[in-house]
Amino acid sequence: MYSIFPILILNARPAAGKSEILHYLKDVPLEERQKRFHIGDMKILDDFPMLWAWFEEDDILQKVFNLPRYHSTPDHFFKMNVLWHVLIRRLSLETEKWQRDVNGEWTVLIEFSRGAEHGGYQEAYQHFSDEILKKAASFYVNVSFDESFRKNKKRFNPERPDSILQHALEDEKIRKLYLEDDWFEFTAANPHSFTVRNFQVPYAVFENEDDVTTQGGKELGLRLEGVLEHLWSLWSRLHS
Repeated sequence: MYSIFPILILNARPAAGKSEILHYLKDVPLEERQKRFHIGDMKILDDFPMLWAWFEEDDILQKVFNLPRYHSTPDHFFKMNVLWHVLIRRLSLETEKWQRDVNGEWTVLIEFSRGAEHGGYQEAYQHFSDEILKKAASFYVNVSFDESFRKNKKRFNPERPDSILQHALEDEKIRKLYLEDDWFEFTAANPHSFTVRNFQVPYAVFENEDDVTTQGGKELGLRLEGVLEHLWSLWSRLHS
C-alpha cells in the first residue's frame, strides 16, 4: 500500500498557480512533504517544454534551412489539433519510462492545461495510458479566465519565453485556446472521481481566485494540505 500518491496530475488554466504549487512543494523537506501532502521524492513532467521544443525546431527548419515548419505556424499555433493529444501520450510515455527505472517512494507530478477549444480535459484524459489512469489522482487549480489572463500578463518575461514560471501567451492566443474550460463539465457526474475508460480517477479542486499561490508561505501550505488530505482519502478508498 502506498503512503504517497504515485501519480498526481495537475490541471488548470494557464498561470493559475500549478507551477507555483510545485515550486512550493519542492522546498518542503521530504519527511514533512510525505506526512502533510502525501508526496514523496518529486519527478515533475510538464508538456510545455515539449511543445516549446517543437516551436524551436520549426523556427530552425524555417530560418536556417529554409524548409517548411513541421508542427506549428510562424505565430506558434499547432498545424494539427492531434498534436495536443500527442503531448499527453508523450507524458504517459515519459512517466512509464521513469517509473520503470527508479526505486523508492517517488511521486510523478504531471502538469498540463487544456482548453475546450482543443478537446478539453474530456479528450485529453482519453490519451493517458491504462498504467497512468489506474494509479493517478487529479488536482485542479480553479481560477476564472479573467484571473488567468491577469496572471499570464503579469508573469511574462520576454527575455525568457521558454521559462516554466515566466512564459506567457499572447492575448489573442490565450482567449482562443483557454477562454472556455471544460473541467466542471468533465467532472459533473461525480463530486469525487471521474471515469476514463474503465478507470475511476479521484480528483479535488484547489480554489485560487484569491491567488494564494503567488503569496506562498503558510497560507498556501495550509490550503494545499487540506485539499491533498481530502484527495488522499478519496484515492486510498479506491485503492484499499
